[in-house]
Amino acid sequence: FSFRKLWAFTGPGFLMSIAYLDPGNIESDLQSGAVAGFKLLWVLMLATIIGLLLQRLAARLGVVTGLHLAEVCNRQYHKVPRIILWLMVELAIIGSDMQEVIGSAIAINLLSVGKIPLWGGVLITIADTFVFLFLDKYGLRKLEAFFGFLITIMALTFGYEYITVKPNQEKLLKGLFVPYCQNCGTTQLEQAVGIVGAVIMPHNMYLHSALVKSRQVNRANKREVREANKYFFIESCIALFVSFIINIFVVTVFAEAFFEKTNADVNGVCVNASSPHTSLFPNNNKTLEVDIYKGGVVLGCYFGPAALYIWAIGILAAGQSSTMTGTYSGQFVMEGFLNLRWSRFARVLLTRSIAITPTLFVAIFQDVEHLTGMNDFLNVLMSLQLPFALIPVLTFTSLPSVMNDFANGLFWKITGGVQIFLICSINMYFVVTYVMSLNHLALYIGAGILSVIYLSFVAYLV
Repeated sequence: FSFRKLWAFTGPGFLMSIAYLDPGNIESDLQSGAVAGFKLLWVLMLATIIGLLLQRLAARLGVVTGLHLAEVCNRQYHKVPRIILWLMVELAIIGSDMQEVIGSAIAINLLSVGKIPLWGGVLITIADTFVFLFLDKYGLRKLEAFFGFLITIMALTFGYEYITVKPNQEKLLKGLFVPYCQNCGTTQLEQAVGIVGAVIMPHNMYLHSALVKSRQVNRANKREVREANKYFFIESCIALFVSFIINIFVVTVFAEAFFEKTNADVNGVCVNASSPHTSLFPNNNKTLEVDIYKGGVVLGCYFGPAALYIWAIGILAAGQSSTMTGTYSGQFVMEGFLNLRWSRFARVLLTRSIAITPTLFVAIFQDVEHLTGMNDFLNVLMSLQLPFALIPVLTFTSLPSVMNDFANGLFWKITGGVQIFLICSINMYFVVTYVMSLNHLALYIGAGILSVIYLSFVAYLV
């Protein structure tokens, strides 16, 4: 083992880990804490471990073949399924990007004390494209260092909230290592499912398999390939451990401070703090419901304006970093599936435009205080896309014709298959629950027809 070699391979895993820290994840974390207290921390840990094992497969595919997942799909699938697969992955990227851009816009709105509207924040976030291009021009290591800086900001800001709130350490450890959920109902179960859906992102498999190609590996030398696989896995472990700690900060802050709080409790504190956002919390005995916007507001009411602004800086770092990795994913997916050979600027501009356009419409016509419904819909959308990343990555890493001597053994085939079945089943439950909550017969019929088509295509991939 060599720390110098580990440093040489460090970078791709941290870029990949940003998908575990995007605004959608942060929102899932704070809702988990507010709804279930410390009881779902073990679900977060389990989801992160499963995510790590699946990311390992994606990284191995890139290292061994010298091709990323979208390029392998292009070579292995026929034209029609290949195009359907590309469209599904693009949908996942658009859904994820919408959450990330909206998250950045909410953070800008909070930092500007409401002076910059949601659509203004979205327009500012579009400038990410040019920051990304500027950094990319100066080399990958500088880009990786910039992402490392953003992760550090998240660790410091959410760590500040953690130190300020001082969560109960005994409850934290019990929540992490004792798989239980005493007195949990449907709401807590849905939240547990939401954690899994938020942590494991479909486009991240495509991204990670492409990022590892940035390191020079002599693929004719099995020892070098084995060494690269080892160091990329160690780096992924470190990166996801860091992201897991940051997620724990968010869950435990809201578990300690806001679990079982009512709107009336928060309303009273916000009135005393002379908060301009008091109207967000009606004076009733309903359980408090929070998102990343209201989360910042309640932190400000309870722990002072500094807590609100530091929270907003953390959300801005999460949104900015994840929008840029989303752009990267879109670029790799498009060039891989469609075999495009455009200039970097043209590809980034196109993939960014595809995601930004619907986001801008949402920002113009939706109020910053009422975005939770859209976030639920986007989580469902991305949950549906998971099989279109997980099944191909397990399939191709198990084929000796693709991976040669590095193909998955029986243990990894069974373990990977069980993990994918478990994740897809959990996400199907999430989707069914969401559709049932809409209470409309026409929507039920439409969902039933789409389900048959969807499951047929999943069966084809299997």
